[in-house]
Amino acid sequence: MDKQLKKIVDLIGFRSFLISVLLLTAFLQFFLMLGNVLGVTYDIQLTELAPETIRSVKTVEDTVKTEQERTVAGNAVEPVYVFHDEIAGHRETFVTTIFDIAIDVKTELSQMEKPYSREERISLLRNKLKDIIENQESLTITDTQLESLLTASEVNLQNARDILTNLVEGSLKKPIRKENLTAFRNEFESKIRQQISIDESVLNVVITIGRAAIVETELLDEEKKAALVQQAREAIEPTRILQGQIIIQEGEVINREVYRQLELLGMIDNQTSMKPIIGLIILVLLQMSFIYILFDHSKAELTKKRNALLVTVIVYSLSIVMMKLMSLVAENFDVMIGFVYPSALATMLVRLLANEKAASVVTVMTAAAAGVMFHEGYAAVLQMDIALYIIFGGFASLFFMRSLEKRAHLLQACGVIMVVNLLFIAFYLLMSQSGYGFMEIGFYTSAGIVSGILSGALTMGLLPFFESAFGLLSTMRLIELSNPNHPLLKKILMETPGTYHHSVMVANLAEAACEAIGADGLLARVGCYYHDVGKTRRALFFIENQMSGINPHDSMSPENSAEIIIAHTTDGAELLKKHKMPQEIIDIALQHHGTSLLKFFLFKAKEEGKQLDEMVFRYPGPKPQTKEAAIISIADSVEAAVRSMKQPSAEKIQKLIQSIIQDRVQDNQFDECDVSIKELKTIERVLCETLNGIFHSRIEYPKEA
Repeated sequence: MDKQLKKIVDLIGFRSFLISVLLLTAFLQFFLMLGNVLGVTYDIQLTELAPETIRSVKTVEDTVKTEQERTVAGNAVEPVYVFHDEIAGHRETFVTTIFDIAIDVKTELSQMEKPYSREERISLLRNKLKDIIENQESLTITDTQLESLLTASEVNLQNARDILTNLVEGSLKKPIRKENLTAFRNEFESKIRQQISIDESVLNVVITIGRAAIVETELLDEEKKAALVQQAREAIEPTRILQGQIIIQEGEVINREVYRQLELLGMIDNQTSMKPIIGLIILVLLQMSFIYILFDHSKAELTKKRNALLVTVIVYSLSIVMMKLMSLVAENFDVMIGFVYPSALATMLVRLLANEKAASVVTVMTAAAAGVMFHEGYAAVLQMDIALYIIFGGFASLFFMRSLEKRAHLLQACGVIMVVNLLFIAFYLLMSQSGYGFMEIGFYTSAGIVSGILSGALTMGLLPFFESAFGLLSTMRLIELSNPNHPLLKKILMETPGTYHHSVMVANLAEAACEAIGADGLLARVGCYYHDVGKTRRALFFIENQMSGINPHDSMSPENSAEIIIAHTTDGAELLKKHKMPQEIIDIALQHHGTSLLKFFLFKAKEEGKQLDEMVFRYPGPKPQTKEAAIISIADSVEAAVRSMKQPSAEKIQKLIQSIIQDRVQDNQFDECDVSIKELKTIERVLCETLNGIFHSRIEYPKEA
């Protein structure tokens, strides 16, 4: 699989491969989460019985109800009336003007030489009063009444005018509204009839003019009422259907009002809102963008970057699948089933198989996805308690799971995750301010513990599958490979015991040096265990395995001897590949000698007078590509050289190590790895300290007599 992926990446380029993988992941996530964002809908009709108790899945404003309540509040506002005291003066003028015109016409007619007929006199007076009569809706004066004004004496007219104006002034000082106008006019007519000083001949017309003079003095103020209506409407808060509010109980008839509310909430089957779908698309694109930036900007080696990408998206996808399955059964529980989800699973897997940056990103992404998928319908957008639960659990594993070299480390990480889970659950239960029974508290406590255990157990269970599929080398895999019962280590021990002892010594040196400069000490140790496995094919040709003292190279040509010695790197790589060992271990077996020179056999050939190409005596390489391989290269040579020294001292050991490192540098063996001169100095110091501890001087005990 690893080779097939490498071909694909080489063919299309890493960036295209990255985009393709993220698109596939995005589509998978979108379709798995789509059902969780669309919400609950019901296939129901008017007059049907509710199949279950239906609650609102969100808070929305009921605009219809709000408008109804605001209309009622507006209609309840009392009319605003304003008393106008100037009206009395206007109506007095109205009465006076009519009588004055009548007196003027009467005077004018008396001065005429030619007498006017009755009709002409009435017509003249009506024309004079035309504007007044037309502007008064309630004033209708008959011809008989006009004639009575013309036939009455001027004294009677003046008397009637004065009495009427006084009555009008007194009556219009009171507030009169439109609805009370008729009653006031009737009352005013009675007052006129009670005035005995009014001549009977003009009483009828005086009553008509008097009734017309009585008008509204308290008028409706439309502007003030409109302002009060608006104020009353604004005082009404919008009517909302709250999340979790019961819309209808199971078995009740669905009437128009209930159906309207369900339509408003989008809970009818024939309604599908695009808003949550667009929101989900934005969330998925945002998450994929973070992964794209993380891996596009990564400076890691291409193969490692590719594997880290695949591990990240596969672990994330598996997490979503697991959450989807849990969300499908969540409705059957009255408690928050999401707390059982292994909060640190994705974080731990990506941390062990990829890197901490990717693990941090996956933690946040998983939390966001969980917030959506465990959404119960009564939370605003996300189920934030579950999202925070996963964030705290995930980052707890990042902070406290620095390595897994021992099973105790995994148990420690699981223990920390459980403690963090339980603390968060305590926070959740206390902040919810709800009453919880012993059963519920027991469930949530168990959920926190199970979540921590599952995080560790599933991590351990899934690690081998990822390691096998992508050829990844995790801490747990290295620990397995360091087991002395591994078939290859048993083979080295049984067939080449000297090589086994040499490998263990080199492992001690290399691990100490790697840890001193920040390299992977465990990888170096395990790589040392297997770096000389190729010697098992021709064990007796290597001096550490020559127990009988017979050296077969003494009877061989230098070039043949060199060929056998050099072959142990490629033989070891073939043997490791055959046993499906990780590529990092195979690389160490190939690179631990780099392209260095077998000087012993080259000098031997020269002593024999042979002029051979120097390349015959060089290892095929490649040169060390990593710090671990470079350190093993130095430690391998140092251990062999120190072991061959007679009476090694601290000074001799230091000079030997310096010469070996200097020889490697001058031979350009470290040109293809990123080890620095400063780190080489540190490596030299650590190797000296370690070897001085091994080859320290000892007390010579006295012989017994």
